Amino acid sequence: MSGVDVERTFTVASSPEGVVEYLRDFSRAEQWDPGTVTCTRLDEGPVEVGSRWRNVSTFLGRKTELVYELTREDAHGLQFVGRNDTATSTDDISITAGPAPGTTRIGYHAHVEFNGLAKLGAPVAKLALEKLGTDTERNLIRVLGSVR
Repeated sequence: MSGVDVERTFTVASSPEGVVEYLRDFSRAEQWDPGTVTCTRLDEGPVEVGSRWRNVSTFLGRKTELVYELTREDAHGLQFVGRNDTATSTDDISITAGPAPGTTRIGYHAHVEFNGLAKLGAPVAKLALEKLGTDTERNLIRVLGSVR
């Protein structure tokens, strides 16, 4: 196993438009991703496909840095791909109208592909990423509940 997948599906009390507008600026990961220490935009202008961020996070007790890029933004959601020497992390976020007015259904799929010797740590990383996925879901429900 060299890749790890974590998936969550949940509903938040905000409009799909508000959710997209909030999540498309990946620097806000500082507010909802419990592993993120800092997330800084690397370019200027409007956020669009091709926009990039430097994300510094802690994972399994170690600090790691990935450069993320917004690779897809469409009617179905967003995709961010982060890379460094040891891993490629792809976050696919599907965003659809929720079951009640003013709510949004979010599907969050994180896939981390490890490179080189880091592949050996994939089974341990899977356990840590599952916990991180649960904490991230909880934070997104809280943060997005105040977004309109």
